[in-house]
Amino acid sequence: MTAPTATTGAPARHDFHALTVTAAAPAADDHSAVAVTFHVPAPLRATFAFAPGQYVTLRAHREGTEVRRAYSLCSTPRQLDADGTLRIGVRTVDGGRLSPYLARELAPGDTLDVLAPQGHFTTPLDPGHHRRHYAALAAGSGITPVLSLAATALATEPTSTFTVVYANRSAASAMFTEELADLKDRYGRRLHLLRLFSRETHHIGLPHQRLDAPTLRTLLAGPLPAAVVDTWFLCGPQAMVGGARDVLAEQGVAAATIHAELFHTQPDTPPAPADGTRAPHPGAELTLRHGGHTSTVPVEPGQTLLDAGLAHRPELPFSCLNGVCATCRARVVGGRAEMASNWTLTEEEIADNYILTCQASPLTPTVDLDYDVV
Repeated sequence: MTAPTATTGAPARHDFHALTVTAAAPAADDHSAVAVTFHVPAPLRATFAFAPGQYVTLRAHREGTEVRRAYSLCSTPRQLDADGTLRIGVRTVDGGRLSPYLARELAPGDTLDVLAPQGHFTTPLDPGHHRRHYAALAAGSGITPVLSLAATALATEPTSTFTVVYANRSAASAMFTEELADLKDRYGRRLHLLRLFSRETHHIGLPHQRLDAPTLRTLLAGPLPAAVVDTWFLCGPQAMVGGARDVLAEQGVAAATIHAELFHTQPDTPPAPADGTRAPHPGAELTLRHGGHTSTVPVEPGQTLLDAGLAHRPELPFSCLNGVCATCRARVVGGRAEMASNWTLTEEEIADNYILTCQASPLTPTVDLDYDVV
């Protein structure tokens, strides 16, 4: 195998920046979630400019090990421009490596390493020409990016409307209840909120309802006809997002009008090959370009391209490791690779040879990757 080699060049575009925490407050009545607010200093605001619906990746060291996690932004671009506010929502996961720390130990004045915003769970907004009806189906912490999307769309497009269907186990576990109520007070009939609860006994929302296929079909036949919605946002666990996609397809909704994002709570085990009968690859040679530096490293049998790269280039970008985010996205500029899973890249990106390196295995003896192309 070829030993790692490197050439110097431009600075990396996937740099982490230390941001100061200004607040860490409960985001649900049962304290199962926390909202963390960062201050972005003026020189970094262009770096952290974002579209509503995007996420940031946090990096921290816990018990001697580096941990990275991606969390969606619930604040708006206007808040960043006005006072440097960047805010995320975090559901606490029992046994999690980062979320319990964020919920129980993080305090104002602390700093965390944060990667610039990324993600495709968004849509262009146009105050002069758009008159749209947006609809979001969110479950649990899936409301986090939807809050940013709804607040931004309603403020930016004065004639557009937004419907949010929000499912939780109970009212106490629902995130950002006050923020959603404030939006409702501000925009009135332009914002329609429908809350579903699978374990709620009080007379709030629709009790004993999950956001599953039968419930969605009922909503589409009544208060939310598919024909009146221009753009859909689906955010939640895999079963909910997959089921909603299927039901919308049944209704003739065009795939191009649907934006979807999965929320995961734990890192998955290494993915199985896309074809269960395919034998593990025998190894390859990987050339990668990142941050203006070029390296050639071996890919051992069974390794993903990201694993191979990280063994020699630990600064390579990654977060979820299960194909849900796009932090590890790179373009194949030589050779071929295949992905075992993909929940975020568009068909256009795949056609343009972009891959999620955490899910990719080599199909040729050599593979060239470029992280620096936009």
